[in-house]
Amino acid sequence: MDDMVNNLLIRKIKPEDAPEITAIQAAITNPSTVIDFKHIIEEKVQNNEEVSFSAELDGKIVGYMISYVVFGGFGLEKSAWIATLGVDPKYMGQSIGRLLAEKLLAVYREKGIDYIFTTVRWDSVDLLSFFKTLGFDRSDYIHLTKKLDAS
Repeated sequence: MDDMVNNLLIRKIKPEDAPEITAIQAAITNPSTVIDFKHIIEEKVQNNEEVSFSAELDGKIVGYMISYVVFGGFGLEKSAWIATLGVDPKYMGQSIGRLLAEKLLAVYREKGIDYIFTTVRWDSVDLLSFFKTLGFDRSDYIHLTKKLDAS
């Protein structure tokens, strides 16, 4: 594992990473969920304020973490949200997610961001455990949702 970690490159995400990120997402979630990662990366991530990374090993994307900055709202000061992350199932358990998160947290710390939020399904025990090991805890906010009917 040490060789793998030593050869792992954590770098800013790029639009050309989208196909490999899409493949990772399809491997770890419901395949009927369609996410346009190319659009997300091109429109939301490629500016200096946002912080999102790909984990590359031997020229192949093996993990990613996409986040964005929120400038206030609902009484929050400027904060960040981890929107999505994933690690290729063949590489899970090899610290890739932790390394991506540590890099992301360090960059936001340098930017003066004090709070980072994310949303996790209540039954995603592995993901909840992952974030707990990084120091995340329940927030004072309750996540609400509403499905809009077609008009």
